[in-house]
Parts: sequence; C-alpha cells; structure tokens
Amino acid sequence: MGLHFSEEEFKSRKSKVLNSMKEQNIDALLMFRQESMYWLTGYDTFGYVFFQTLVLDKNGNVILLTRAPDLRQAQNTSNIEDIKIWVDKDGSNPTDDLKIILDELNLKGKKLGVEYEAYGLTGRNALRLNKSLENYCDVEDKSDLITKLRVVKSKEEILYVKKAAELADKALDEVWKHAKAGVSESKILAEMNRVIFEGGGDYPANEFIIGSGKNALLCRYQAEKQILNKQDQLTIEWAGTYRHYHSAMFRTIPIGKADPEHQKMHEACLEALKNCENKLKPQNKIGEVFDAHAKTFDDFGFNKSRMNACGYSLGATFSPNWMDWPMLYTENPYVIEEGNIFFMHMILMDSENQLAMNLGETYLVTKNGNERLGNHKLDLVIL
Repeated sequence: MGLHFSEEEFKSRKSKVLNSMKEQNIDALLMFRQESMYWLTGYDTFGYVFFQTLVLDKNGNVILLTRAPDLRQAQNTSNIEDIKIWVDKDGSNPTDDLKIILDELNLKGKKLGVEYEAYGLTGRNALRLNKSLENYCDVEDKSDLITKLRVVKSKEEILYVKKAAELADKALDEVWKHAKAGVSESKILAEMNRVIFEGGGDYPANEFIIGSGKNALLCRYQAEKQILNKQDQLTIEWAGTYRHYHSAMFRTIPIGKADPEHQKMHEACLEALKNCENKLKPQNKIGEVFDAHAKTFDDFGFNKSRMNACGYSLGATFSPNWMDWPMLYTENPYVIEEGNIFFMHMILMDSENQLAMNLGETYLVTKNGNERLGNHKLDLVIL
C-alpha cells in the first residue's frame, strides 16, 4: 500500500478521533471531507466529487462507501479493509446503500455526526442523506471534529510541510530567472510547476495565482495569460506541495522599474508581516495576528487597499482550494498552538492607481514563537 505515514501515526489519529467522538457523545461519524479520509486512513483520490463516505463507529469499525473506480484506489493508498461499492445506474441513490451499512453497525436510533462542510457532499446529496436518515437516527453537524484535530501537525506531517517549502523556494527561483519583459506568464507557470514535479511534488489543491498589469490586483486564478511589458507588475501566489501538504508563498514583482508607490507598499507589507510574526506564537489568539496586520496597514494609510483576512492554516488539502481552518481575521478566538502551520499573506490592492503589492510566507508555530519555512529574502525584487 502507498501509505505515507507510519502505522503508529494512523493508530494515534484514530484514537484521537474516537476520544473526540466519545466526548461529544457521537456513536458514528460520516466523513465526506477528503481531507479527513486522507488524514485518518491515507485514502487518496479525487473520487469525492461523487457520493462517497467513510464511516467510523465508536467501536472503531471503518467502512468506505464509494464507486467502482475507487475500489482499487482505496486498496492501493489506504489502510481501509472494508470497502462497499454503490452501483451507477439511472435513478440510483447511494444513501440507500449507506443505510444498509448503518444497519450492519446497529446504528438505528443512535447519534450520528456528519461532515456537512465538505465539497464532496453536494446540496442534492445532502438532501438525499437527510431524507434517508429522517426518523432513523439523530444527526448532528460535526464538520469540524476531525478538522480541529488536523490543525496541529505531527512530526511526520511537519517533515512533509518542510519538503513542500523547499519546493516553493525552488519555484520562486524560477520566477526570478524567467520573469522579464517579453516573457509570457504561461512560461513562468510552466517553469514553476516543472521544478515542483521534478522535486517529487504534487498538484496543489488550487491553481497558482498569476497576473500582470491590471491582473496583478487579482487574488484568484483566471485564464488570461499576458506577455510582460517593459514596465509592469507581476503578482504570483503559489505553493510547494508534497504528499498533499502545502507551503505557500506570495510576491508582487515590479518588472523593469518600480513605481515609487510600490516601494512604500512593500515597506508596509514587510512591516505588517514582521508585526504578524511577533504575534504568531502559542497562547495568542489568531484574531490578534490579524489585528497587527490591520493596524500596520492602516497606519501606513492603506486601509482601503487591505483585505479583511491575512492568512489561514495550511495542511493536507484537496481541490478546490488549499485554504484550511482556521482563518486569520479579527476576533477569531482560536488559540495558537505549537505545531500549527499558518500562511500569512500581506495583500495591498490599490484600485485607484492600479498598483498591487503582496508578500506572503508560511510559518511553523514553535514552542516559543515561529519558524519561517521559506528561505528566500523578503526584499522587493525588481526584474
């Protein structure tokens, strides 16, 4: 089997989930988040775009309900031994197959936790699930049960995140090598992805964000690929990815010549990032990290250009995005712990002057502070 973690690691994770279920008085958990399935069993697939659930009951029984194409996927990538297949046919309702599993586990009339906050559980399938379980058992939304366990990374996970960080650094090397007037954004993306894959990396959970000129002000991928002008600005947000673990970075790079405002914006981003670093340590709340970011930008006069969040947790995530829980925004009460991984992005988008400046890095929270995982300089690089 292509398991990426030790047997002891998986046993520890399962024990934590069962303890949490006991504390919350849950007889079984229906997982629909691919991240939960991967973390708990190693199961690696994009088959979650169809109805698929992993059932864990309080006795430790683990049963996967999926489609035929994912039978061998589960056998090759996970430690799941009991795999049930629902059959594709017109009018099929896989929740009927799920009820059979629940009956086998004597879960009628019991309390079930369901991961409703899952890209794999569409609105239609959620309605079918609810109807199927109506008058059968008690159902509670337990979308965050495993998510809250995943947020603190183990030693084995941290090794993968650090490998992802190395790949992210290599991708930035390629940006600095190729980004210049007359070069297409497509070429830059191609070279970034080349070194990540050559380094043993994976597809990221969402597309790299790249844009120049007016598109440098965008925080999402879009399909237009431009040729860099003699004087331009290039914004790139990317992640090195290894075993699905992400380490993200963010840069805006002036091409040819920097606008004087670029210099001021970068100074503000650098100061904001340093102030956030000072707050990113155990026992602080992550809302305090955002507030340090906001105050810095506001003091520089960039209140209208900043965002209302300045980062989020990173880990092993699947499409459509690499953002994980929790997010860095004001008054978020989550208390920072050793072993957290956070991507902190300082974003300034000046729509009036059509200027952008971004600076982002990934950090591991340590016993007394944090460690920046990227090894490249934070200076404003002009190419």
